[in-house]
Amino acid sequence: MARILVQTQDFDTGAELARMTAGRRDVGGIGCFVGTVRDTAAGRKIAALNLEHYPAMTERALARIVEAAERRWTLLDCTVIHRVGRLEPGANIVLVLAASAHRQAALEATAFLIDWLKTKAPFWKKEEFLAGGEAWVAARESDEAAAARW
Repeated sequence: MARILVQTQDFDTGAELARMTAGRRDVGGIGCFVGTVRDTAAGRKIAALNLEHYPAMTERALARIVEAAERRWTLLDCTVIHRVGRLEPGANIVLVLAASAHRQAALEATAFLIDWLKTKAPFWKKEEFLAGGEAWVAARESDEAAAARW
């Protein structure tokens, strides 16, 4: 049922929403989160964000995260698309969609999925700065705290 993709190419949020609802009358709500590349980090202008991963490890981790959401909420469908590679400011990074008969489950599942993706999915991020140089993105306590609430 769940659709999980790790890819370099961009995604079309509207097409993914249409795919999720095509021919369905049981969906009462869809939670949606789209993450994009910011142009500034810690006061420094970003040229690009590079996302790296180990394919088999990443796909298994994403599947476990989605399975955890499906155990907690009654979901009718779920989509997680995460991009990898070099992404410039404004580019889409991640799409999370969770469909349920009721909005509360859809919204909570979406929040859970993105919180856990931020902390439990094995992606490594490196920022390239416009002024030159680059830096790996460290885990943030605020992300860990958000994931811990679940």
